[in-house]
Amino acid sequence: MPAIYEGAVQDLIDEFGELPGIGPKSAQRMAFHVLSADTAAVERLIEALRAVKAKVRFCETCGNIAEAPQCGICLDPRRDSRVICVVEEPKDVVAIERTREYRGLYHVLGGAIDPINGVGPDDLRMRELFARVAGVEEIILATDPDVVGEATAAYLTRMLRSMEVPVSRLASGLPVGSDLEYADEVTLGRAFEGRRRVED
Repeated sequence: MPAIYEGAVQDLIDEFGELPGIGPKSAQRMAFHVLSADTAAVERLIEALRAVKAKVRFCETCGNIAEAPQCGICLDPRRDSRVICVVEEPKDVVAIERTREYRGLYHVLGGAIDPINGVGPDDLRMRELFARVAGVEEIILATDPDVVGEATAAYLTRMLRSMEVPVSRLASGLPVGSDLEYADEVTLGRAFEGRRRVED
């Protein structure tokens, strides 16, 4: 959409348009919502943005979002430390936690292997994962069921097998080509229950 507004309004539309999943019309609606909101609401939004940049970091152990060196899941003594579920992004942790089917720990890669966009294994938190596998009884690969997610799972399977770590993959039922975060709780829960050991 060509720029039809001037100055600050167009700048705001442009900034909203840079957000993932936000098209030109949505960016325009968001900008006009901010424009019509009262000053207190806008100040709360500004403060929330500042706070998230100032306080939120990534867990030193698993890579999930946290406001301390470690996230709440890693610090929870009730979690099963013998099982690690590998996901691409922190949003996937939220999707899996909603199922209430999983009580182990997580490892967030920070993306997937995507050679077309210049993302290789060294760009992800794979070394950190390999450093955690001592004493682990199962690694569950829960990367997205799309091309890059499957390539990432295949690479991890190969590497983890060489370290003699048992590897499983979420069962079918997740739609191919979609993101894990969009799967409903029932589908994702069944995928966990039906996960399979990765074989040669």
